[in-house]
Amino acid sequence: MSVGTHGYPDAVTGLFVSFEGGDGAGKSTQIRLLAQWLEAAGHRVVLTYEPGDTPLGKLLRDAVLHGDHMGPRAEALVYAADRAHHVDTLVRPALERGEVVLTDRYLDSSVAYQGVGRGLGAQDVERLSLWATEGLLPALTVLLDIDPVAGLARMTGEPDRLERAGDEFHRRTRQAFLDRAAEDPGRWLVLDATAPPDDLAAAIRARVAGLLGR
Repeated sequence: MSVGTHGYPDAVTGLFVSFEGGDGAGKSTQIRLLAQWLEAAGHRVVLTYEPGDTPLGKLLRDAVLHGDHMGPRAEALVYAADRAHHVDTLVRPALERGEVVLTDRYLDSSVAYQGVGRGLGAQDVERLSLWATEGLLPALTVLLDIDPVAGLARMTGEPDRLERAGDEFHRRTRQAFLDRAAEDPGRWLVLDATAPPDDLAAAIRARVAGLLGR
C-alpha cells in the first residue's frame, strides 16, 4: 500500500481529524460541535476515540487504564495494539468510503504520554505507532491546550491511572504536545482551551473547511 500526504494511502478519499490535549480540555464538546456542522453540510461523519472504541479495544482500555500496575513499555505496547486494530477495522475503512473521521486522541497522545511523560523516548514511541498504523496520520490535529491543573479540575468521576500520574507528569505531556505542534504547523491547530466554546468551534470549522476544499 503506497502512502501519500499525511500518511494517507492513495485510495483514501475521506478526511481524518484528531483532537488532542490534556484531560478536561473540552475535546468531546468540540468533536460534537464539529460533527454537527459537518453533518448539516451533508458529510458522513464517524466519531471515535482511543483507546477502546472497538470490542477488542474495550478490553485493552480496561486493562491499561483501570487494571493492575503496568510498566511503561507494556503500556505503550497496549496502546499501540489498540491503535493498530482501531485503524485497521474502523478508521481506514471509513476513510476509504470517503467519510470524515473525528477521533478523540490518536498517536500523538502516545508520544506525549508514554514517549515523554513515561520517559520512553518520543521517537521510539512514534515509530511504534506509525508501524502499527501503516503510517496513517491525520490531515489535521486540533490541540486544545490547557494548564493541566485547570484541566483536571474540570474532571468528574474516579480518575484513571494516567489522570493520577501527578502534576509534573502532566506538565511534561502538555509541553510534548506543544513541541510537536511547533514542529509541524501544517498538521496542527493549537487553540487555547479556556476560550469560549463557540469561538473554538469557529476556528476549527475554518481550518476544516479549507481541507474539505482541497
